[in-house]
Amino acid sequence: MLDVGKWPVFALLPPDELRLIRQACVFGSSGNEAIYVTVNDEVFALGTNCSGCLGLGDVQSTIEPRRVDLLCGKKIVSLSYGTGPHVVIATADGEVYAWGHNGYSQLGNGTTNHGLAPAHVSTNLLTKKVVEVACGSHHTIARSTDGEVYAWGYNNSGQVGSGSTANQPTPRRVSSCLQSKVVVNIACGQLCSMAVLDSGETYGWGYNCNGQLGLGNNGNQHTPCRIAALQGISIVQIACGYAHTLALTEDGLIYAWGANSYGQLGTGNKSNQAVPVLVNLEKERLVEVAACHSSHTSAAKTQTGQVLMWGQCRGQAVASPHLTHFSCTDDVFACFATPAVTWHLLSVDGDDYLTVAQSLKKEFDSPEISDLKFLVDGKSIHVHKALLKIRCEYFRALLNETDEESIEIQQFPYLVYRAFLEYLYTDTINLPPEDAVGLLDLATFYRENRLKRLCQETIKRGISEENAITLLSAAVKYEAQDLEDFCFKFSVNHLTAVTQSQAFADMDHDLLKNFISKASRFGAFKN
Repeated sequence: MLDVGKWPVFALLPPDELRLIRQACVFGSSGNEAIYVTVNDEVFALGTNCSGCLGLGDVQSTIEPRRVDLLCGKKIVSLSYGTGPHVVIATADGEVYAWGHNGYSQLGNGTTNHGLAPAHVSTNLLTKKVVEVACGSHHTIARSTDGEVYAWGYNNSGQVGSGSTANQPTPRRVSSCLQSKVVVNIACGQLCSMAVLDSGETYGWGYNCNGQLGLGNNGNQHTPCRIAALQGISIVQIACGYAHTLALTEDGLIYAWGANSYGQLGTGNKSNQAVPVLVNLEKERLVEVAACHSSHTSAAKTQTGQVLMWGQCRGQAVASPHLTHFSCTDDVFACFATPAVTWHLLSVDGDDYLTVAQSLKKEFDSPEISDLKFLVDGKSIHVHKALLKIRCEYFRALLNETDEESIEIQQFPYLVYRAFLEYLYTDTINLPPEDAVGLLDLATFYRENRLKRLCQETIKRGISEENAITLLSAAVKYEAQDLEDFCFKFSVNHLTAVTQSQAFADMDHDLLKNFISKASRFGAFKN
């Protein structure tokens, strides 16, 4: 399952439909267009359909997904989009299809008429197998299996690489100094193009007024130029923002250059750089860089799975790489980029790879392969003996002495016991604060000290003037010293309201005596 939950455009899709998504792209001026592919290789689109960019054959907006019949079964391997927007894909068969805005011939069909439905881009590509496409604002480039690059569309700054500034109506091979070279990766900024060779060399062409080509000057280039400053440095991946560029080396380092008014280069300042500069990431090895031609946001992923972001982040200028809690760079663009669009085609492997933690969470209370069932309040909870033995000493002793496949629990209510078992699978508590007192009781009974601490933190979040004494009583009963101190201090700080609560009126005599004594030592009753 591809997790698209952070992208608002998918918010209305029912869970059953979301579970089928295997590829997705979010684009448009406000992140308001989306195309996705299901496990059955069916293609759907939804959004405002600006310039016919959804490929539905019309310009009608749609809040519900509509099937794109012409793309179903095509097996998309690469997808990119422009600002118009126009959309271009490469299929598993190496064919290129394009649709949407075409005011500058960015669809490569020789006209400037908008394309309302996907059309095969064939000129100069019929004998080629295209494996990667990239779009700038209004131009397109494509890479073939033999390492050739073809370009078409808007060319006011030389971004098509033809040697002129005339728009290119159909695909044309980018030759010049790339003539005998093998390109392995391509990317586009708004008005520039970049290519990485199998040798690790990097070339750029097009608009360069912010230094985004990394050539040490600000002059536009109408043909590809090698970035001399990267001599001896092998680049394996390139990514372009609106007017800045990121490059990942085979050693796991990042170089950045171009516009920097939002700190998107990650250098700690906002000065543009016309030559590549090394981004300081404290010796962490990087495995991915991410940027999108529609934004000034940058992101990267480390070898250990940490995700960093910098640049324009929800209106803030973050000038140095900032560590996030995200698990992938896509989440950075969903949550912090403006607009919130995908920087590449979101995809999930066919085998639905899950981490160990994700796999365990998925199997909790699933009867399919469980070998033990707890019966609580007449309800079943399905678990696995091996995991319970590994995670809990109480269960290790209990299950070593019994071969029962079903165990009835009468001491604790269903919600509490289910939360306890789920904690053993996930290391988290899935209970509201008011119910966590019961789980604290269980944690004390089973001598689960870490769970006890988590319960205390959960309970703290739910404290109020009405329940403070009740929670204080529970803390004393279960010997939760940290929670007891917290509840006591809260009660003293809200003494008037707390002493007027029903819980205070019903307070155990010994506890009341101790509370008054302790509160007086804290000066609670001084005038």
